[in-house]
Formats: sequence, C-alpha cells, structure tokens
Amino acid sequence: MPPGRVERCHDMDQPEENPEFPSCDAYFEAIQSKKKLPLSLQESLTAAFAQIPVSSFPEVPTGRVIEIPGDTSVLDAVRTLSEQNIRAAPVLNPEPGAPTDWQGRYLGVIDYSAIIRWVLENAELAAVALSAASATAAGVGMGVVGAVGVAALGATGPAAVAGLTAAAIGAAVAGGLTAEKGVAKDGLTAADHLGEDFYKVLLQQEPFRSTTVRSIVESYHWSPFVPITLDSSMLTVLLLLSKYRLRNVPVIEPEKPIIKNFITQAGVVKGLQQCKGRDWFDYISALPLSDLGLPFMSIDEVITVNSDDLILEAFKCMKDNKIGGVPVVEGPKRKLVGSVSIRDIRFLLLRADLFSNFRQLTVIEFMKTLGSTLPDSGNNCLVKPPPTCTPDASLGSVIDSIASRITHRIYVVDDDLEVVGVVTLRDVISCFIHEPPGYCDSYLGSAMEKLEGKGVGSVEKC
Repeated sequence: MPPGRVERCHDMDQPEENPEFPSCDAYFEAIQSKKKLPLSLQESLTAAFAQIPVSSFPEVPTGRVIEIPGDTSVLDAVRTLSEQNIRAAPVLNPEPGAPTDWQGRYLGVIDYSAIIRWVLENAELAAVALSAASATAAGVGMGVVGAVGVAALGATGPAAVAGLTAAAIGAAVAGGLTAEKGVAKDGLTAADHLGEDFYKVLLQQEPFRSTTVRSIVESYHWSPFVPITLDSSMLTVLLLLSKYRLRNVPVIEPEKPIIKNFITQAGVVKGLQQCKGRDWFDYISALPLSDLGLPFMSIDEVITVNSDDLILEAFKCMKDNKIGGVPVVEGPKRKLVGSVSIRDIRFLLLRADLFSNFRQLTVIEFMKTLGSTLPDSGNNCLVKPPPTCTPDASLGSVIDSIASRITHRIYVVDDDLEVVGVVTLRDVISCFIHEPPGYCDSYLGSAMEKLEGKGVGSVEKC
C-alpha cells in the first residue's frame, strides 16, 4: 500500500522497483495486531490451512489453464485475456530447444498491469511519431519535432523502443508532465488532432506492431513468477496472496513443468465464501470490519481520481501506485460515482472506434461510453456502480458482495457516499491467517535461488 497522504493522482512519478519477490511490510503486522480474534482460534485455523494441500483447491473453471505463447502480439494477448474473462495468464517460451523445467518453459505472467505500463510508455513514442508523420494535418512542422519524431518513425527493435521511451518522455499521455525543447507540447497537440491514427501507429506500425508478449513480460515486471507444487500447503498460498502481495500463484505437479492450476486472490475469496455454515467462518464473518482492522488505510490515504480527470491519467495512477483499481469521485466530499479497473485498458485497445478522441477522454465520459455499449450495464448509460459497504458492515457481507461481483475491492462509504476506505481481496484473506514464525523462510529461500538462477535478479527476503 502506498504510504502517506495521497488524494489525487497528478504527476505521481515514483521510482521503478526491482523485479524482486515482495518484501514483507508493516501492512500484515498492522492487520494482525488489530484483529480482535482469540489467539487459540487463529492458531487452530492457521494449523488447519497448513495441513490442506494445494491439490484440494478447485481447478480453474475451464479445467485448463490458459497459456499465451511468448511470440503473441500485444493486441492478440489482450483479446485472449478479454475473451477468456481472465486478468492474467502464464507466458510460454516460444524458443525451440528451451530447457524442459519450468524456468525454461515459462517466461512469466502477462497481465493487464504490464500491458498498462507498456501502453502508457510507448504511447509517448506514438504521439511523437504521429507529430512527425502527420505534421501537416496537425499543423506542426517537422523541424519543431526534431530528431525524436524522425527516429521514432524509423525505429525497429526493442533497444530503439527503450531508448526512445526515455528520449520522448515529454510526450507523456497523462497531463502535467513537462519536457525540454518543446517536444512535449507539440507532440501532444499533434496527437489530439489525429484520433484513431494513434491506434494505427501503436498497433500496426513499427516498432510497436512487433512488440510481443515476451518483450512485455521481460521489461515490465510487477511481481515474480514462482510456482508452487500440488503438495504445498494452502497456508503458503494464502500468505503469498496476502502478506507477500502476489495476485496469482501458478501450481505445477512435482517434478513436472506443466501448470496444473492458477490460484488467484478472487478464487480464494470465493472458496472462503463456500465455507458458510462452518463455525470458524461464521464466527469471523459475523464480525464488523473494525474488529478486523479494516479498512486498513485511513481516509487520507485512499487513492481516488476525479470524474473529470483524463482516463489515461487514471491508468497512470494505477501503474504508479501498483493498484488494480481506483474509485471515481466528484466534489469536495469525494462522492463516489463509479470506479475504473486496471483491466479496463482493454477497451482502449479493442474498441478504438469508441475512443477516437482518447487523449481528451475523461473518466466520466469513458464510463458513460462503456455503459451505453456494454450489455447489462443498466439504463443510466453508466457501467454498474462499484460495490460499497458502510464502516460497520460485517466481513461476511463484504465477502458476499465481492464474490458475487467478481471484483477485487469494495469501497467503504458514509451516508453521503463519500469514500472513507477500501477493502481489497488481500485484506479479506489476511483476516483468516497469520504467519507462524519462520514459516515461509524455506519457501522464500528456494524462490530466491530459482529467480536468481533465471536471471531475474536479487530477491529481498523478509
């Protein structure tokens, strides 16, 4: 969770983190210290989860884990994720003769968070390239754009993309960023007049068209890809998805490299919901959120976007803060009017006809456009409102709301619909477990060795 007071997401450029296994932080300890649960119950429940093998967890709904070859194009990968209604998928190494262990078979996981990072950074290049390619239509001279725009048109390889991203940082897609030599202003002005040509550059011209899933996975790490085996315990999985901040955990058979299951935060919470009727679940789920230390963040720490912010600014906010969604608010009281999820980036890529004026598209316009075109969106031309609860809601009601909506968060609001907190899937899972001293040491030690052996880099141990 991002520290400090953050109310709006303007110019929130934060340093990139190394692709390390997430270190433990104060979050989990704070949640544990606030839980008003008998210690004997927590210890018994933790011991029970430690005895449940991962093999007992239900398989993915289709019975087959969706895998995406590393040489798949970005757009085709987005189509696959959208059509399968999944947020992430493991990426297969397309090279013939690759090692047969899981480190050689899989390159990592592709998800919407990585796609957002790629879109936001490479859209800067597209804007500059457009300003050079369509200078006459945009009213911008070639001399104004200079070498950056010309180079963008001729770049053909990953190295050129990386270099140009740094050079063209001034042509950022989110407002508020500045650059030297006036490239940013002219690039942005040009792009505003070009509409759907943006998609032609980003998805149909070089160097963008040749971008594959492999290059995204290797360049935009969000969290490490370290599978567990079917004989691992569910306690390990629950800790990885809560304390250690992973969003999904691949499961492989012992001594085999094939992924047999893909356990997500959402899948675990739905599994918890099915425990209704058991004494331990009914006892914990009947407690109000405050008895479980939720919402974890104070009202000052809840990250929001205003309805009149640009939709690309909302996506940038999620990228910078490594969060999966943000509430959309209006007015000084931050009244909740909707929400935007990280997976909504797919609509900007798959529905270019709807967003020809994407650079000026506000969050509220984005939601209205989706609401008027998607099925089951209601009669008010807005996407379904996000799930909400009051500060005194029970944990069980929160689990029901999240599980039924297949969402990753629920917003805590007061009587005036002001956003005063947020409860995530990670928070819910944390309510049911704690980590015995040293429990994950052996697992994390093994994970570090495997990641370093794969060349991912050092892994910070908790």
